[in-house]
Amino acid sequence: MKEYFGKKIFGGIAIGKISFYSKNQNVVVRKKTDDSEGEIARYEAAREKAIEQLHGLYEKALKEVGEMNAEIFEVHAMMLEDDDYNDSVKNIITSQKVNAEYAVGVTGDNFSEMFANMEDDYFKARSADVKDISERVISVLCGKTSDSDIGDEPVIIVADDLAPSETVQMDKTKLLAFVTKFGSSNSHTAILARTMGIPALIGVDIDEEWNGKTGIIDGFEGKIIVEPDEATMNEYLKKQEAAKEQKKLLQSLKGKDTVTKSGKQIKLYANIGNPSDLAAVVQNDAAGIGLFRSEFLYLEASDYPTEDEQLKAYKQVAETMAGKKVIIRTLDIGADKQADYFNLEKEENPAMGYRAIRICLTREDVFKTQLRALYRASAYGNIAIMYPMITSVDEVRRIKEISK
Repeated sequence: MKEYFGKKIFGGIAIGKISFYSKNQNVVVRKKTDDSEGEIARYEAAREKAIEQLHGLYEKALKEVGEMNAEIFEVHAMMLEDDDYNDSVKNIITSQKVNAEYAVGVTGDNFSEMFANMEDDYFKARSADVKDISERVISVLCGKTSDSDIGDEPVIIVADDLAPSETVQMDKTKLLAFVTKFGSSNSHTAILARTMGIPALIGVDIDEEWNGKTGIIDGFEGKIIVEPDEATMNEYLKKQEAAKEQKKLLQSLKGKDTVTKSGKQIKLYANIGNPSDLAAVVQNDAAGIGLFRSEFLYLEASDYPTEDEQLKAYKQVAETMAGKKVIIRTLDIGADKQADYFNLEKEENPAMGYRAIRICLTREDVFKTQLRALYRASAYGNIAIMYPMITSVDEVRRIKEISK
């Protein structure tokens, strides 16, 4: 019996067979070619196919883990639309007279390293996203299909790293836990693990010799036990049963008031990114919606959503929550959330730049359309409005003026 420690991502106990997940890495060979136009055409076709696949993954993730977590695949699709990324691939093809696979591989490595060297943890985590989209395009160019089959029995997946697309495509009924050598707590795979309620560890010094052996994941202490002895196994079987009982106990509290020992009543609200998330809100007996991200209406559209289109979504949420408070955030677009028809210019620091309320205050017609839809939807429930990225009292005054 041996114990190995890592960083815990999601608590819980998992017991089962360890399955070492090996990626079918693409071997990219540099080939010279005189047909640069043909290679660019191959790249464009593969890129479009990859975007189509990502839209399919988005729809799958939407049903399994909700809109907020499914957004990563929309972001990946948008990354493949990025001018800098595409210009780099095409420039390498034409200037070095090489094949598309090599150009994508080099571009992916360069951009991934650029993100990895950034100080901000969020942008560091995007390094894996660039690798993921590049591998996807290369796979299409090589004529490969994605395969995340983990077998017919429940297993603990152990891997160097896992891309979000691999995580989503795995059969959740066969997935006991994740253990990876690399990755970060800000990675989308880690976020998906939390959402799916799957015990997960990162930063573990993994070994392929574990494959097929019995393992225990202690997501509370952040460790994996390989080939546990009988006493340890019995101890963790009891812990696992206790965790199941606790979950049942929590379910029994549904419908009851949330009150502290001192008698103070607390309201626990849920955050959603799309009306499709409402099932989880109702299932977990939330006291209301603390944040409804309205930008999904804009990100999923090819043009500005109309007042009636927005009303339909807001009304559905308000009616479903049956009088419970629903706080809807007005449009927060910009930075990593882009819609082509907004024609936003690139910025050095987009996260703090022209986005959210600053866009609304300069495009009053767009803002007023959303406000009218929100006001009309308020007739069907208890709606409150949140304005994102406020930096001054003057902005609040301008909002009130526009809202009259």
